[in-house]
Amino acid sequence: MATTYRVAVIGSTGRGNYGHGIDTVWRDLPNVEVAAVADDDKSALPAAVKATGAKEAFADYREMLDRVKPQFVGIGPRWLDRHRELAVACAERGIHIYMEKPFCRSLQEADEIIAACQRTHAKLALAHQTRYSPMIETVRRLIAEGKIGRLLELRGRGKEDRRGGAEDLWVLGSHIMNLIVTFAGPAEWCFAQVRQGGHLVTKADVAAGAEGIGPLAGDRVAATYGLADGVTAYFATQRGAGGGKSRFGLQLLGTAGIIEITTGYPGTVAYLGDPAWSPGRSGAAWQPVSTQGVGQKETLTESGAHAGNLAAVRDLIAAVEEDREPLCGPQDGRATIEMISAVFESHRLGGPAKLPLQTLVNPLTLLK
Repeated sequence: MATTYRVAVIGSTGRGNYGHGIDTVWRDLPNVEVAAVADDDKSALPAAVKATGAKEAFADYREMLDRVKPQFVGIGPRWLDRHRELAVACAERGIHIYMEKPFCRSLQEADEIIAACQRTHAKLALAHQTRYSPMIETVRRLIAEGKIGRLLELRGRGKEDRRGGAEDLWVLGSHIMNLIVTFAGPAEWCFAQVRQGGHLVTKADVAAGAEGIGPLAGDRVAATYGLADGVTAYFATQRGAGGGKSRFGLQLLGTAGIIEITTGYPGTVAYLGDPAWSPGRSGAAWQPVSTQGVGQKETLTESGAHAGNLAAVRDLIAAVEEDREPLCGPQDGRATIEMISAVFESHRLGGPAKLPLQTLVNPLTLLK
């Protein structure tokens, strides 16, 4: 770690800002120097300099990239409408990227980002923080050890707050889709319906989504995915259905029990050794899981969003130095966008959509 890397940060105050700590994570890495920050809101630059510790500030991110020539860049805005533009601009210059999720607005944009990264060998890591948690390997180990028997299905839901439905699918469901693929591999088909106010979504319901998501419709989503080996995954979200207690997370259900994982860093994991999946009826109890195993004391000391960003950026730097893909790279981002897009494609078709999808644009734009 003797090399000191130059880092630049891109934000957009009022349009996604700087994400969940994408701007400040670099300050706690010993081999990193934050050389510059860019924000198209000039009035926000003094605060951005203070937050990041940057040596220079720019209103034009392209000017910053060309003058500072960073090796890494943090793309912070949560809004999706410029993710493709910002990522391609950095990748074309051979700059490695850590960026806020979701990845982008469509498979077409995902493919354009991936192509730019491949041309210059730029590495890109997405801020799906749970993917960098050591709990991922713990869950994989429990599955391999047969703790839940043969995996049968996976169940996930969004936060189901005011964003419940299609917006929840994009913004928070992206975490769940990433975990589904991580544990069970890519989907082979999707069968879904999207409803608005009780009726099936039509072209008339489609409008510009919040936070630059693009065309959006639906306050209720129900989706089923077919995975390899006969495994089925489910995701659903309804606006205002949260009920005061969050169900946001993923359950992996097998012939011998259940593992539940919530998002975050490191995320929480629980295990139910009950083939009936009914602790109230069977008398089985949920047990907490640590990185050391079921019912074991946790030795991991780092937690929270900042710790998750640190784990992600450390992995990105290691990926560059070892010439490998990051743990959550552009192909992982594309798989997540494909599962989200498949919901709307299945709805458009009125039946199952086969994956890989042939439709690369937002399927809602094709409704008639």
